[in-house]
Amino acid sequence: MRKREYLDTTSEIGFKFYQSKEDFIVDEVPLGEFKKKGNYLILHVKKQELTTWDMVAIFAEYLAVPAQKIGYAGLKDKHATTTQYISVDASHEKLLKKFHHKQIKILSSLRHSHGIRMGDLAGNRFSINLHFVDNIDSGRIEKVARKIAKNGLPNYFGYQRFGRDGDSIKQAKDMIKGDVFIEDTKIKNFLISIYQSTFFNDWLRERVTHSRENNNGKFMLLDGDVYQDAKGKLSTPKIMPNREFEAKKLVPTGLLCGRDIFRARDAALKVEKKYDDEFLQEKGYRREALIYPQDIVCNYVRKQTMLNISFTLPKGSYATVFLESIANKNYTAKDVKKKEKY
Repeated sequence: MRKREYLDTTSEIGFKFYQSKEDFIVDEVPLGEFKKKGNYLILHVKKQELTTWDMVAIFAEYLAVPAQKIGYAGLKDKHATTTQYISVDASHEKLLKKFHHKQIKILSSLRHSHGIRMGDLAGNRFSINLHFVDNIDSGRIEKVARKIAKNGLPNYFGYQRFGRDGDSIKQAKDMIKGDVFIEDTKIKNFLISIYQSTFFNDWLRERVTHSRENNNGKFMLLDGDVYQDAKGKLSTPKIMPNREFEAKKLVPTGLLCGRDIFRARDAALKVEKKYDDEFLQEKGYRREALIYPQDIVCNYVRKQTMLNISFTLPKGSYATVFLESIANKNYTAKDVKKKEKY
């Protein structure tokens, strides 16, 4: 897997962060208000050291229902403390009052008119402890973070997407070529998403490197780019929309290859077609090339040489990518695993 490149070329900042329940906190930001009445029960739940699928399986077993009957908006990290919203039929309300699990806590519940569907979230709020940070670097970290928030963060898929040591990438390519047959639909869809994500990351890497070399570290637009507005509508303006881009009203997008999807034109197409598979039968998508971290708050604890950084990202984006951009280095799953104390 190729290195993720970033727009800012500041020198590397040395800090450590760990994906653990103490140091990595994620809170889901819901898409809108819940109605407080209806045939569905919305549970605000906190979990530790469990994947979302693990948590759903636990609720499904407790309620004696298929896992498909439990709705959720997004998948949350396992090695973290996370909160998110799930939905179940309101008929389970009485039984859920007796629910107890050492790794799951129901924080609140209310009624709603329909169940939660995948993607029904605005974003996620992160609170992450950065360790081994001195007073000077704490200031540098905040300065770089705010610069990224202003100019945009390349919206790479993080290392978590590709499995430990990137082993899932080879499996995905072998499946697409027909060398490996995968019967399980869930695993098949996951591997296809990895295949698409690899192309996207490689495309974004080229665009970022080009921008760094030719546009003073600001993302460089190309003729024929496909843009997305705040409502998710895609377009290819005839005139390059520099003002709308600067105002964050339009953002360039990259291709997740597949069928039935808007593709770039002109100069943008020359780059994009290098990272396309037009024969892939699965549905294609477009993903924002840049995102803008919001509501950044930094708190430095001198005695612990620790900086807590909090920020909000849109759905589908990776906090670890933001931290990589600040540190100007790439991380792997091994880098962020906390050593056990004996």
